[in-house]
Amino acid sequence: MQDIDRDQVVGVLNRLLEAELAGVVRYTHYSFLVFGFGRIPIVSWLREQADESLLHAQQVGEWITTLGAYPSLAIGPLLDSHKHDIAAILRESLETESAALKLYRELLGQVEGRSVALEEFARQMIHAEELHAADVDKMLRKPGDVAAFAKGPG
Repeated sequence: MQDIDRDQVVGVLNRLLEAELAGVVRYTHYSFLVFGFGRIPIVSWLREQADESLLHAQQVGEWITTLGAYPSLAIGPLLDSHKHDIAAILRESLETESAALKLYRELLGQVEGRSVALEEFARQMIHAEELHAADVDKMLRKPGDVAAFAKGPG
């Protein structure tokens, strides 16, 4: 790991930590705002996303301290359109997941070929975020629509 620019990598990791912690808050908040017949499975899914964001934040925080740096105590932006129908929640989710995906790709670019472990971590996170975005995209489609809602993995 001597070839990486530690300060740049830690900077991206801290932005990721903040984004993942914001995801915990955001998904938990969304789960309070679901009403109607589909409430139970949607609330369960949103809370699973909050749990996954917390796990990702913990993993990122461990990398920050592994690199000998101090994890940020800040939290990323909490996008809220104040529109709480399921489609609006999912669109906001897709937007924030796209931003996290961009950060994980930035991390990959900084460590690729320099740190196998950090490179693999970044790739695993990109994989998870792309699958999550694909699920959200499918949930935003109208039944019977095959075409993607968004342009594809960012």
